Amino acid sequence: MPHLPRIRRWISRNQSLLRLLILIATPVAQAFGQDRASTGNVESTYRGSIQFEEIAGKAGLHYITATDDTRNKNQPQTMVAGVALLDYDGDGYLDVYLVGGASIPSLIKTSPVYWNRLFHNNHDGTFTDVTAKAGVAGAGYGSGVAVGDYDNDGRPDIFLANVTGNQLFHNNGDGTFTDVTAKAGVSGATLDGKKMWSVGAGWFDYNNDGKLDLFVVNYCKWEVNKDPVCLLKEGVRGFCHPKLYAPLHNTLYRNNGDGTFTDVSQETGIAQHYGKGMAVTFADIDGDGYLDAFVTNDTTPNFLFHNLHGKKFEEIAVQAGVAYSADGAALSGMGADFRDVNNDGLPDIWYTTVEHEEFPLALNTGKGDFVDVTVSNGLAGTTNMSGWGNGMVDFDNDGLKDLFVARANVMDNISEAIPARHYPEPNAVFRNLGGGKFKDVSASAGTDFQKEAAHRGVAFGDLDNDGRVDMVVSVLNGPAEVFHNISDAGNHWLLLKLVGTKSNRMAIGAQVKLTEADGSEQWNEVTTAVGYASSSDPRVHFGLGKNERAKEIEIRWPSGIRQTLQNVKADQVLEVTEPAK
Repeated sequence: MPHLPRIRRWISRNQSLLRLLILIATPVAQAFGQDRASTGNVESTYRGSIQFEEIAGKAGLHYITATDDTRNKNQPQTMVAGVALLDYDGDGYLDVYLVGGASIPSLIKTSPVYWNRLFHNNHDGTFTDVTAKAGVAGAGYGSGVAVGDYDNDGRPDIFLANVTGNQLFHNNGDGTFTDVTAKAGVSGATLDGKKMWSVGAGWFDYNNDGKLDLFVVNYCKWEVNKDPVCLLKEGVRGFCHPKLYAPLHNTLYRNNGDGTFTDVSQETGIAQHYGKGMAVTFADIDGDGYLDAFVTNDTTPNFLFHNLHGKKFEEIAVQAGVAYSADGAALSGMGADFRDVNNDGLPDIWYTTVEHEEFPLALNTGKGDFVDVTVSNGLAGTTNMSGWGNGMVDFDNDGLKDLFVARANVMDNISEAIPARHYPEPNAVFRNLGGGKFKDVSASAGTDFQKEAAHRGVAFGDLDNDGRVDMVVSVLNGPAEVFHNISDAGNHWLLLKLVGTKSNRMAIGAQVKLTEADGSEQWNEVTTAVGYASSSDPRVHFGLGKNERAKEIEIRWPSGIRQTLQNVKADQVLEVTEPAK
């Protein structure tokens, strides 16, 4: 597609044609969808609604994502922090890990106020803080967290992406972790003699050797208390526009299989591309069996790294149509999810931005590029929102993935300059109506859901194993929120815990196709890299509607092995082990 960059530039100079092009593309885009509702009106037959109850307080999960004094408007202060869901002790229930900042100017966690915290799930709707025992408080100025079993011992390990030195905690299997950063060699790559500011990270097996590799997202060049003075209005200082900071390249670490990693950013082509990275997420865009990586960039073009059979990556975002917005602008990319939203077997891309910019939804055409359907699919209203973490999740178990975004402005004092604009915002959820349409149902998602806060990261997972996906959302300088999913549509579900043998133990990258009794198909995949600076439940969730069984489940393991399960009963957490062949 050598002419696509030229075409996109032409479109960006001819705005009047854009809407017409979108209208023309709409029926084509909708044709990509193969979901159960493509020929029917889901809303007219839908029972119940998407509902959440915020339970952090009564659950005993008390955490404030703390930063230090903001008078100097140090850029990292507005960007913390991520959250992770992981079953660290193997008891079958998801535990919660939250990341915090540090003192300024030392950038050290000088007080327990700044500690990262690990909360153990007690199986009864409550959590216990086990940070001290586990030894995972962290050391420096935190940002993101990524969970992956890098040594295939069956226990999830924790990687921290920090402004200061990154950290890797090895899970010892006895409720404790050991900091193995130095041995592993993943404290962080440098540029011009200084450690690069890492915002987030993700685990994936890019070369299909059965060992998880690590992709670290780096943001921009920055030094403490040396930010430019940027005024929102006379006498009101704000955080500066990213254009005033120099970009960085991202880092790719190859897993050597002996507890160490090698920085292969240069040899794989990752380091040749500079941006202001915010999030990374993975999927196989072309079905060649190798995971590709999508990186959102803040005010610079996004990256789509196409995996060339585990050897190198080619950056194809412009050709693929996901580098810019539909009108050719580089957006303030924040969180991202990269999975099949319309059940046609092709992974799609949805990412968040700041206000006055839409949250783009791009459908995979299966021909090496994507088509922007943000307007035609009912997401044009997102221009009034600022979004951070996000995800494509079936909250009501109807078999259609809904959209969630953790919302808040970037500027903590924006109302001082512009009274009509607010720093805290309520979160938003868009229900998938089928047929390529979404509807903002935030107002009916429950009283707790209407609360405004400085939301940042979000991790998705079923905390109580009831088949409904819950969320934990971090709040900057405010209490973290646990949204218990109480949607009651009477629908059935399945949770699949995949265990790799030839593939990596967590089965990250495995693709799953579920076929229902009427022949309808759903697709999902194993990943923890979802949203902004966060890490979600690796178990694969499916809503089954009124179906009490799945007719067939096909698993495409990262090793290339294919496994088929027949007549699988609904409403269970099913562990599936990769066969020998």
